[in-house]
Order: sequence, then structure tokens, then C-alpha cells
Amino acid sequence: MSFNRFSQPVSHGLWFRLLGLLLGAALSFGLVVVMQLPLLGQPAIIDINASSLDLGMAASPLTWPSEGSAAVLIPSLGIERSWRIHVVPIASLTKMMTAYVVLKALPLALGQSGPCITISENDVQQYEVMKETEQSSVLVSSGESICEFDLLNGLLVHSASNYAVLLADMVAGNVTSFVARMNETAASLGLGGTHYADVSGFSNESVSTALDQGRLAILLMKSPLVRAIVDQSSVTLPVAGTVGSFTPYVGVDDVIGVKSGRTALAGGCDVMAMTFLDGTHTETAYAVVLGQQGGDQLGPAGDAALALAQSATSPEPVNLEKGTVVGSIRWGGHSTNVVLSANAQFSWWSAKGSLRAQVRIEKITRSLHAGQRVGYLYLNAFSQRRISLVTTRSLAPLSLWHRLR
Repeated sequence: MSFNRFSQPVSHGLWFRLLGLLLGAALSFGLVVVMQLPLLGQPAIIDINASSLDLGMAASPLTWPSEGSAAVLIPSLGIERSWRIHVVPIASLTKMMTAYVVLKALPLALGQSGPCITISENDVQQYEVMKETEQSSVLVSSGESICEFDLLNGLLVHSASNYAVLLADMVAGNVTSFVARMNETAASLGLGGTHYADVSGFSNESVSTALDQGRLAILLMKSPLVRAIVDQSSVTLPVAGTVGSFTPYVGVDDVIGVKSGRTALAGGCDVMAMTFLDGTHTETAYAVVLGQQGGDQLGPAGDAALALAQSATSPEPVNLEKGTVVGSIRWGGHSTNVVLSANAQFSWWSAKGSLRAQVRIEKITRSLHAGQRVGYLYLNAFSQRRISLVTTRSLAPLSLWHRLR
């Protein structure tokens, strides 16, 4: 009887001790798990280096002239680059605005002659004065009839200053009123560095910047008539006969005009339009140089504009190959490369500046499988172009067992 009386408390004590051990083990295990939970939810380590891509950043630089100022514009590529922009005399580049204002007032299509005027004795005397002062002009004869189309041909191809005055009279009745229109038009077009004092550019007070003149040339060349006119190396006019263009390289090396000019103070000036291929599309680039010196001034201006235009229209090929590594993703001691999912070939123009790439990786919270898209490579040259980035192998975060063992 005494044995049974003491055996029950002993049994209860053993159970309590065993229960205590179990609770202690559970608490210890729970504490370890709680300590590991932040590690289990730890995000993947992403290491991206887009600079490893060969993006043609070593493209040849633009060939800016060694003197004066310049600009290059390629409308289809959204390019506008300028160098040493100053407000300076622009000589006969002034006649681009003369033509622009005339065509706004008297629109003319290909095949049309437009309104005509009769040459007076005053017009003949004006020609003689311009000839004596060495202004570019063409012979006129009292009583001859000459129409808008011929006047524009002589103005843009042979830079005829007397034709500029005839066009001003035709549109506004006198030069003063026409010059006012020129300045109003420049202001409306946002050409803030431009001011006109005459219709021909013989005045040194007709001034502008290379960038303004490039923007004006782009607007002027939207006219099919103007494009056809300035692409001529010579033109046949009433009375004057056949006269040549003063714009260098017209018809050579894909050059299609637009306008040149020179005075002692302005130096040689040239606005050159050049066509080039962008893939299968023919596009146009505009190179503007002002203030060129040496020789006859037009020659150096043409050489500088041609070099600038050619440097701007020579694309650098960029080839990105499928499988090119741009980075890695790691979880613990395991990792997978992040690579381009497809080939990409395109052209890049140095006139656009440095080509840059940007990588965007999606938030990664769970296991990855080989070939899974994890983000994109974006190129600053193409707002709509992106290349998928994929993994090369499967990857998963460490399990609790791997964390605890």
C-alpha cells in the first residue's frame, strides 16, 4: 500500500519534466525560425552592368569647322546640334526668308508660273547699281515680262539681289514693307536670333544664327517647288539666259542646295541640304556654316558644310547579340546570368550624342526558371524599342532546411 501511495507523484514529476523539455525545445526551435524568417524573405541580389554592352559609343565625332559657327539638323531623327552659336551677318542667306515670305503670300506649285511683272527703267538702273557694287544680280531689260517662278529661280539659284527687290515689290509694294513682313515672320517662327534689314543680305545688319538658318531652311524645303529649284546647278532666265548656282556641291555627293552667300564681314556662309539613307528611307540633313574665311569664301564654306553634313549622315552600326550578358541575379550561393533574349541591329548617328542603355528588372519574389523574362533593356535612341532580358538557368531562394542546416 505504501508503494502505491508514492508511485503516483513520481510519475507526475516525470511527465512534468518531459513536458518542460518538449516546451523548451519548441521555444528554441520557434526562436530559430523567427530569426530566420527575415532571411527567408530576403530579396534576390541583382547585379546589372549595361555599360558592358557594345553600343557604338565611339562613333566618329561631328566635323565642326575650325572657325565661324555652325549647326547640323536632321528633322527625321530629331537632331539639332550647334557649335559656337553667335548672331552674325548672314549675307545672301537672307534670301531664304525672302523666298519664304513670297511663297506664303503667293503660293506656287510645280508647273505654275505665278503672277508676272513688267521691268521698268528704274529696275534696269537698279541692276546697274548692284552690278557696280558687286552684288550678285542678273541682267534685265526694260519692257520684259517676268513671272514669280523665274524670279524665284534667279533668287535661289544665282542669288540675284535685283530679283529679291522685284519680288518684294510684287508682294508688298515696296522693300520697306516687305522687310517688316520678314521680321514679323521670323518672330512668329521663333527665330529669336534673326533680324533683317534688307531683302538680299547685302546689309551687314541682316543677321541670324546658324541654328535659326537651319530651322528656316527646313521649313522652306517643305515646298516641292523650292526643293526642285535649289537642286539645279544652273537655270535659264529671260534676257539673262543661263546662269550658274553659287551654292557649292549642288548635284554632287547627294547635295541638293539650299543657299550660300558671302560678304566681307559675313565671310562665307552655306546652308547645305544632303540626302541620305536611313534603312530604306531617304532622309535629309541640313548643315549650316557661317563666317568661313579664305579663298573666295564660298569654297571654304562649301567644304566645311560638306564635311559637317557627311559626318552627320554616316551612321555607325550597332549589333547586340542574343545571349549577351548584362548582369546576374543571386540568391544565397547560387546565381543565374541575365541575358538579351534576341538579336538587335540598328544604326546610330553621332549627331545624336551618346547612345545609352537602361535596364529595368522586375521585382523578384519567387523562384525563376531558365528562359524566364525578368526585365527589359531600353535604348535612349528609340522610345519604342526594348529588348527582353531572360535568365539562363533556374534559381530559387534558399529553403528553411538549407537555412537551418
